[in-house]
Amino acid sequence: MKNLAVVLGIFLTTISYAQETSVDKEQVLKEVKLKDFGVSISIDSAEELESTFTIADIREILGELNVNEDVSFEVVCNGDKMSNGKTTTLTYKVNGNTSDIDSFLKSVNKIRNAAINYYSNK
Repeated sequence: MKNLAVVLGIFLTTISYAQETSVDKEQVLKEVKLKDFGVSISIDSAEELESTFTIADIREILGELNVNEDVSFEVVCNGDKMSNGKTTTLTYKVNGNTSDIDSFLKSVNKIRNAAINYYSNK
């Protein structure tokens, strides 16, 4: 009986101390900063690429970022299966900065067109 009282006392003490933590202050995040922003798209056909995004979509996303943030855009074109069972891939990637959005969007448009040409010539 004495052991039961000791175990019960330790159990109740542990539970009462564990319950004492309270959150009185609420933390409010005032500012969120992004260091790098990247988009990577993996596709299997030109039609899939054309339906996935447009340059206007990318422009809209970039418009919501802060000035002078690094951005990257990547398109991974999945190809045919090889004899070893692995799938061939071709990757186009462009890096830029939000301080020069127009130049970045021109590069995105070039890799988008190059990916479409990859599937057209396949």
